[in-house]
Amino acid sequence: MEVENKIKVLIVDDSAVVRQALTSILESDPRIEVIGTASDPFYAAKKLQTHVPDVITLDIEMPRMDGLTFLRKLMSQHPIPVVIISSLTAQGTQTAIKALEAGAVEIITKPQLDVKGFIEESRSHICSVIKAAASSNVKRKKYTENVIAPKLSADAVIQKAQSYSMIKTTEIVIAVGASTGGTEALREFLMELPHDVPGIVIVQHMPEKFTKSFADRLNELCNITVKEAEDGDSVLRGRALIAPGNYHTLLKRSGAKYYVEVKDGPLVNRHRPAVDVLFRSTARYAGSNAIGIIMTGMGDDGAKGLLEMKEAGAKTIAQDEKSCVVFGMPKEAIKLNAVDKILPLNKIAQQILNMQHEF
Repeated sequence: MEVENKIKVLIVDDSAVVRQALTSILESDPRIEVIGTASDPFYAAKKLQTHVPDVITLDIEMPRMDGLTFLRKLMSQHPIPVVIISSLTAQGTQTAIKALEAGAVEIITKPQLDVKGFIEESRSHICSVIKAAASSNVKRKKYTENVIAPKLSADAVIQKAQSYSMIKTTEIVIAVGASTGGTEALREFLMELPHDVPGIVIVQHMPEKFTKSFADRLNELCNITVKEAEDGDSVLRGRALIAPGNYHTLLKRSGAKYYVEVKDGPLVNRHRPAVDVLFRSTARYAGSNAIGIIMTGMGDDGAKGLLEMKEAGAKTIAQDEKSCVVFGMPKEAIKLNAVDKILPLNKIAQQILNMQHEF
């Protein structure tokens, strides 16, 4: 393969060890070429004046300028696919969520200790993420400081416990699966939903500890309640449950109510949580009372499960190619004829509101 056909990568990290390790593993892939490294965003900006990469790997915590500020400047001026590779701890996950909102394509969490060993062991995954990022559809971002008004809970009007005590067995359930690019897609989708939308269960491929920060952030922004799923949580109108990282989340049913089971288990389609696990359980326990949605993401997780949902009588939707960051998961579901409707992201919320009247 000629050099000009390779995916050109710029590595931005203040650790010389990390820069060296990333260079070594990326260049071991014949499709990838590292065109430069930088120890901080200022050096990176100088390199961008002469060489424009296809993908940038970026640390968050760096001297002179933090990675998040650099990312925001980059995406507002000259959008390039960015993969965050950071040692963010649980306390720093809110920063990671902000990075995804700012336009990062994906986040890879590196440990505090033995970073070089971790990077070498993660060779295949990192190379796959870089290749997916190179084909992603990133867009220019405009940033303004938003002041979010205090959000009142439904307790201000009516007590939650009594209001949800008589859910019917025919209640609609919405199951959603997403991966690369899904954090922003889910934010846009959920912010368009009214407070009384049918209950939603979501699998978004994210590392452990990130999902709670992600759910908390969405809860601040949306009309509905958004929370990280806990074992036994009821699926209720006006609430979205997000599968916790590193645990499978299944829809279950007990008499007149739906709830979720959060459990350990092997990786499915190389993921835990896996979209296929959620979709299969939804097909089994909700059947024709469900809507399945598959969004932007790398790979094929969720395609077979969505087909099972359709075969069980559920209505199914896929995000279209133009609005996807990576048109992998929806494409595979479409190939299997598992999809009733293919829609741009900004049309999906209205579609499910229309669909609920067809049940």
